[in-house]
Amino acid sequence: MTQEEKNTPIYITQPTLPPLEEFIPYLEQIWNNKILTNGGPFHRQLEQALADYLGVKYISLFSNGTLALMTALQSLRITGEVITSPYSFVATAHSLLWNGIKPVFVDIEPGTFNIDPRKIEAALTPQTTAIMPVHCYGRPCDVAAIDEIASNYGLKVIYDAAHAFGVNYQGNSLLTHGDLSVLSFHATKVFNTFEGGAIVCNDAKMKRHIDHLKNFGFIDEVTVVAAGINGKMNEVSAAFGLLQLKNIDTALRERTKVTRRYREQLAGIAGIYCPPDAPETRANHSYFPILVQPGYALSRDALFDTLRQAGIIARRYFYPLISDFPMYRNMPSAARANLPLAGEVASQVICLPIYPELQAEQQDRVVDVIRLASCMTKPS
Repeated sequence: MTQEEKNTPIYITQPTLPPLEEFIPYLEQIWNNKILTNGGPFHRQLEQALADYLGVKYISLFSNGTLALMTALQSLRITGEVITSPYSFVATAHSLLWNGIKPVFVDIEPGTFNIDPRKIEAALTPQTTAIMPVHCYGRPCDVAAIDEIASNYGLKVIYDAAHAFGVNYQGNSLLTHGDLSVLSFHATKVFNTFEGGAIVCNDAKMKRHIDHLKNFGFIDEVTVVAAGINGKMNEVSAAFGLLQLKNIDTALRERTKVTRRYREQLAGIAGIYCPPDAPETRANHSYFPILVQPGYALSRDALFDTLRQAGIIARRYFYPLISDFPMYRNMPSAARANLPLAGEVASQVICLPIYPELQAEQQDRVVDVIRLASCMTKPS
């Protein structure tokens, strides 16, 4: 490895991009037909192609995942309180606040980083109308337990599946569970459309309702049936998504190789815990989290700083907890005493760089820093 390569930053992720010359014909079609939005031909093609690839019945495309979350709540007419995880990106809870809904946080499970179904029932009140679990890092929630609770208490379930593109669980798409699943196609995700998102549903009537809501509630130019929003994906992003879909299986295979290599090289470093793959799951390896535990020579934050100084831009993902931010911290459910495991994981987690183009030599740089730091003396 040259000195220049040693000094080049390694970022937490890097968007997978197709050859530019392959995108030009799509743009030429858009320029020729002059349809830029409002459900154009590429938009319709991508919805069908994604439904086929993911093994789901219906997909409604959105301009981003946050608008998709907000619209999913609107489509099911969710009000009152919704039980969710504090260990997620802030958009999960923000989508609730923007709908005038109170998030109720419950702790996560050991080992999965997902909402603990055993804590859900204790958090139910007469105002609870839904559960919004998160398939954190693409690892499946305990969908059977969550669906049983929802059935017993008449609750809706909206899965925040921003990390779960292409994940199969027990032989089927993870996205088929619950009433709705919401995807993100942000540039940092396994599958991206520059910016984008989608709602997955199992019913044609619900898809029509969602499609009305994302287009101001219009049925036609003189008929508005709901107070909708402008959440539509544009044709350029949809065309880009069609091109991305051609290469997604290759990208997923490369992510698997990166994950395996990290596991092999980090094995045996005291205090570094690499969560194993979820059972009965075809993973997408969207993230590679490690936990920096008490047996390691440095604290999590000290290792994070050491990596940064070496030009490795890792991320403490998720830290802080959503429940620690000012708009949530005064809610009773946000008290740290209620969320001990989420707080512990948030204080230990670092997500290491992972993307299909990450080279073995770059991984070696990451692992070498972690291994060398493990020999340092821990401050007293």
